Amino acid sequence: MNREAHENSGLNSVDAASREFPGRVIFVQRKEVCMSTPGCSPLVTRFDAFEVDLRAGELYKAGRKIKLQVLPFQALALLLERPGEVITRKEFEKKLWPGDTFVDFDHSLNTAIKKLRQALGDDNKKPRFVETLPKRGYRFIGTVEQAARVSTLAKALAAETSKVGQVAKLCSDGALSFTLVSVDDETAAEREKLDAANDDVGLSLLIASQKLLMVPRGTQVRILEVQPTQSRCQVRILEGEHYGKAAVVPLKQLAEWS
Repeated sequence: MNREAHENSGLNSVDAASREFPGRVIFVQRKEVCMSTPGCSPLVTRFDAFEVDLRAGELYKAGRKIKLQVLPFQALALLLERPGEVITRKEFEKKLWPGDTFVDFDHSLNTAIKKLRQALGDDNKKPRFVETLPKRGYRFIGTVEQAARVSTLAKALAAETSKVGQVAKLCSDGALSFTLVSVDDETAAEREKLDAANDDVGLSLLIASQKLLMVPRGTQVRILEVQPTQSRCQVRILEGEHYGKAAVVPLKQLAEWS
């Protein structure tokens, strides 16, 4: 690449940054950053249903790539370096905006974190992943898988996500003629707690509030998303009273995949 082309490339990067993160960008020196282990060897980190390829700069959820701009991804990578620890605003400024970069830092960081939360489906008021510490910084509060376990988990993830789009039938425990399915992830988590506590009253209340649906055994469903880390998946009910509704079902309650 000749000098003129290199300079034009740098200017294009500045223009893109200005559009994505409004603020007065005066000058940015382009740098190649390797967010990985020493020697730039591939590194993948996993939490919940997400997988982060730190070298490629890519975020995946249940095997599907999630669009995430450069600065929000770099913020995520920095948070994942020290999960459970506070990353101060000053540290973000030092790592993401070098000394020769001039921006409206507070606005740009707030925008990056907002875009990151949108990509993760996170809530700043009830965070599952990125916690705000007012005037101090941010902390990653999700459970991060150790890098040594990534290879095995990635293979399991690929095997499970290959089931997306397939049709299966609901099965039930024992001689029951119906299966209980949850309307969302929150209800599924609540049901797991109630099952563990043998709380039949709590289950009855969920059924009465239509958060747990009673669906006949053998009902066909289509797999929309697999969540291997929770051993459950999201499905679309294809027949019967609840036709067309989405539900969350434990993987063990599905059979006759096709």
